[in-house]
Amino acid sequence: MIDPRLRGRVAVVTGADSALGVGAAVARGLARHDVRLLLVRSPAAGDHVAASLRADGATVQSVAVDLADPGAAEQVFEVAEQQVGAVQILVNNAAHHDPDTFAGSPGRGSVALAAEGLDAHYAVNTRAPALLIAEFHRRHLARRDDWGRVITIAAEPGCGGAPAVSLRATTGALESLTRSAAAELGPAGITANLVASGVVQTGWLRREAEQRLAEQSPLGRAGGPEDVADVVVFLASHQARWLTGQMLRATGGSGLR
Repeated sequence: MIDPRLRGRVAVVTGADSALGVGAAVARGLARHDVRLLLVRSPAAGDHVAASLRADGATVQSVAVDLADPGAAEQVFEVAEQQVGAVQILVNNAAHHDPDTFAGSPGRGSVALAAEGLDAHYAVNTRAPALLIAEFHRRHLARRDDWGRVITIAAEPGCGGAPAVSLRATTGALESLTRSAAAELGPAGITANLVASGVVQTGWLRREAEQRLAEQSPLGRAGGPEDVADVVVFLASHQARWLTGQMLRATGGSGLR
């Protein structure tokens, strides 16, 4: 029997707003291995994801935080240490996305690229994960821990396109951040890896779009949140101890055809 050695670990998972989302699926996957959780949700989101997990017997707290705030990282770890314990697993999953394009508005609710919109994407998609990693490392060193995991989830880097110019640009930087974190945090026993997620069905894809994704995958179906979450749980596990600085494409083979 494979033992991931996760029982009793403490994890922070950002972007856990929707019960149908990847963040919630990651939380469920970790909770099945008795990981204690702090879920970070946006100020507009309710506590329903954490409440559902608590009803199933998991040790879960949640906190509403605006990750665009430069002080958010310190706040998250303070709450985590007070409510669930010292954090050993950081899952960066939150993302800001307002469709935009260089060429003006091509419809579908997108807008022309502008400084304000680009800055809003950068604050949540790039700066927040970087500051969370830095705060995670600082506290890890302060308590002289020797085991840690940083796992970041992002839209597949290197795949630009309208109407998601700012999203692709700001999440594309996460591969570089992950490699830097792997190199610098490794001596403290921390691995850092990136999960490059394809488009998954979280309740918003229309049937035609889901069918197109199924046709593009050699596996013959569109992905779901659990497909990404299982990769995250693996990267958190003992079995992934020799993986760091890597980008794993959780795309169901999309693009191979």
